[in-house]
Amino acid sequence: MNNTALITIPMLIFFFGLMIGVGLYCRKNSTNVDGFVLGGRNVGPWLTAFAFGTSYFSAVIFVGYAGQFGWNFGLASTWIGLGNAFIGSLLAWAVLGRRTRVMTQHLGSKTMPDFFEKRYDSKKLKVIASFIVFIFLIPYTASLYNGLSSLFNNVFNIDYWVIVAVMSVLTGVYVIFGGYMATAINDFIQGIIMIAGIIAVIASVLTKNGGFSAAAESLGIKAGSEYTSIFGPNPVFLFIVIMLTSLGTWGLPQMVGKFYSIKNEDAIKKGTVISTVFAVIVAGGCYFLGGFGRLYEPVIKNGKVLFDSIIPTMIKDLPSVIVALVIVLVLSASMSTLSSLVLTSASTLTLDVVKPALKKEIGEKKSLLILRLFIAFFIIVSAVIAILKDSIWSDSVFIPQMMGVSWGALAGAFLAPFLYGLYSKKTTKAAVLSSFIFGVGLEIIQLLIGVGLINVSGIPVLSFVFANSLYSGVFAMVGGLVLVPVISAFTQKTLPKNIEEKFSCYDHTVVTSKKDSLG
Repeated sequence: MNNTALITIPMLIFFFGLMIGVGLYCRKNSTNVDGFVLGGRNVGPWLTAFAFGTSYFSAVIFVGYAGQFGWNFGLASTWIGLGNAFIGSLLAWAVLGRRTRVMTQHLGSKTMPDFFEKRYDSKKLKVIASFIVFIFLIPYTASLYNGLSSLFNNVFNIDYWVIVAVMSVLTGVYVIFGGYMATAINDFIQGIIMIAGIIAVIASVLTKNGGFSAAAESLGIKAGSEYTSIFGPNPVFLFIVIMLTSLGTWGLPQMVGKFYSIKNEDAIKKGTVISTVFAVIVAGGCYFLGGFGRLYEPVIKNGKVLFDSIIPTMIKDLPSVIVALVIVLVLSASMSTLSSLVLTSASTLTLDVVKPALKKEIGEKKSLLILRLFIAFFIIVSAVIAILKDSIWSDSVFIPQMMGVSWGALAGAFLAPFLYGLYSKKTTKAAVLSSFIFGVGLEIIQLLIGVGLINVSGIPVLSFVFANSLYSGVFAMVGGLVLVPVISAFTQKTLPKNIEEKFSCYDHTVVTSKKDSLG
């Protein structure tokens, strides 16, 4: 057993024990559905901000995207992390945070599909939204295991399926026992590990390469000056990546759901700052680190660079304690996002599909039992897909393509209806449905093109839109933002009833101190 393994094993044992301990401790907060799913809408700024950030930045970003976009854009990839911080975090909290918290409590909605039903008076919209969440969150969840294999194999000689199984079981235990509060507290712990790990790795990599100036100079000599320029070799593609990975969070149910549970006004203000700082450090740090990827020799397979190998290659010769910290970091990032996704998926399917489909009313205990069973189901399915992808389906393009379009489909379908639903009284049911169809339809076409069933290479406009899932994802989101108000203008007959009552929550008089309002 090498030195890194000797350091890593005790760290992992302590980490796993802490996660399970938190889950058991939080059982008292999970005795009813509202407590299990939303933490009783009484979660403070630090827990909410870290839950938002750790759900946002998974191991896919640290191992996959940091390597891929760092290789493609060089140091300019840091802009992606800054975009995530200021558009995906700061602006998201400022635009969505307060209004989401106020209206969802006023309507009594616990999930995003539930919001669509109660805001637009349509059970059909809820059911459709629920199935979109169900279909596209599973492959997205399965993608979280990417990158675990290469990192763990550098330290432990164990099969990939064992790593996936252990991570799945441990995440399932604390989510099933403790619900949202266990997830939030563990997200806070995992977030601290992520911050410490990112800072330590960046410092170590730069030190090994002679400091920032020397490393940047070496990068320019080896890769070309464009990889050290301010906007990189491909500014247009860089902008597309920034928009999808930043604006996309506004429409993801597992991200927006964090605003449902936040405690009060003060928590929103503090949470905005905390979330932004967290994103600057974690996302900005990940992409900044990835920008130096071309200083190292990546793994080549079938003539192509394996982007998941770039970050592991960068850290493999670092001190053992740093490598051990990175392993716990990646595990933390994966488990925090996994817990958020399975809780979102299970609560959506249970509360929005299964429970309404039952002919008789079911109590809190039975609802919680169904919720927990679906959490186990989602974890098992995503783990099986990840294992099959690594073994039987390793040469198949369908699974990676499906994972790539998941983010675009969810954000493209939900961003505009949710945003306009909070701000505009004129948004109609027909417009919401059109956004669902447009966002999902665009990404299904992207999937069919990716697996070779459709060819648009001879059509200039379509070949640009469907160049990859990043491009089509941005067009899905922007298209929805344009489509919803336009369709609404022509379909006012499908405007929900009692719209003034739904928006009356914003007009309630509250008492505040002089420091917050001059009066």
